[in-house]
Amino acid sequence: MAETIGDRKRSHLELCEAAEVEYAGKTTLLEEVDFVHNALPELAVDEIDVGTTLLGKRLRAPLVISGMTGGTEEASEINRGLARVAETHGIGFGLGSQRAMHRAPELAHTFAVREHAPTTLVLANLGIVQAAAMAPREVQELARAVGADAVCIHLNPAQEMIQAGGDRDFRRGVATLGRLVGELSLPVVVKETGCGLSRGVGERLKAAGIRVADVSGAGGTSWVKVETLRAGSRERELGALFADWGIPTAATLLGLRGLGLELIASGGIRTGLDVAKAIALGAHAAGMALPVFRAYREGGVEAAGAYVDRLVAGLKLAMVLTGSRDLETLGHAPVVLGGRLRDWLVAEGGA
Repeated sequence: MAETIGDRKRSHLELCEAAEVEYAGKTTLLEEVDFVHNALPELAVDEIDVGTTLLGKRLRAPLVISGMTGGTEEASEINRGLARVAETHGIGFGLGSQRAMHRAPELAHTFAVREHAPTTLVLANLGIVQAAAMAPREVQELARAVGADAVCIHLNPAQEMIQAGGDRDFRRGVATLGRLVGELSLPVVVKETGCGLSRGVGERLKAAGIRVADVSGAGGTSWVKVETLRAGSRERELGALFADWGIPTAATLLGLRGLGLELIASGGIRTGLDVAKAIALGAHAAGMALPVFRAYREGGVEAAGAYVDRLVAGLKLAMVLTGSRDLETLGHAPVVLGGRLRDWLVAEGGA
């Protein structure tokens, strides 16, 4: 019997919960970013403002729980729980790919989180190959059906190439984005899925009318690795070869600076210090999926909420130690870049 989307989603959750699915030979390169310590910050912790506005909604902290899942009853429970965490903490929440919902509308309830997150920034989610085959009206209806504030179009050619039965035709991507930007009433966000966005891709996104992008760089979860664990022998060989493919998160942020894109940094963001470094490199907010999912699996809403609290505490500490009263100031904090990161910057034409 052929594998269904539901089978695949269940397998993804099981692997992300228990298997080694993160990059092994490549890091985010955030360890190559150092802040200049400010021993006289002239700040009280109570003065620090970590709030921001993203896609028209005010967030109490610059965080988004990135899109992970949907399409199964188990996924429905996870989406509801994590959406409650987002609502309680005043941060954003992304749904997993709604491809399953498009194919089987009866699965819409597995993506329905508005009841649990009435004021939260909610991002709908669809792959660009699927969006290319749909009328913009259909994409809009998928987003409206879950009460989303924006549509996240994900790019994942590396994952698809390893996935058995995955997409193999990646043409019409830029044209599709331009059409969606022109015809949807909701904002369109473009998101990679763990391999990063180059400056050249950023330039094409900007030309297509995209204003917000989630870089989703290398160094966190490797979806090539996830698919490799599920693949047949031929795909396993290719997956092993490309398991560490991608642009490190810190490098993709630096490469996209100056293009006028509002950036969400995801891909290996694990601590509040990571969030602070990402903002200093040009990000407007930071996203995370695997660590908050694992926290939720271990201890439910309470544990996932505690993880978010630790992120905020680490971010605030970094702001005190750099004398940054707000995120705009943190975005201009002086940083020292290591050699490997500078090499990426040179390769992207930024030096």
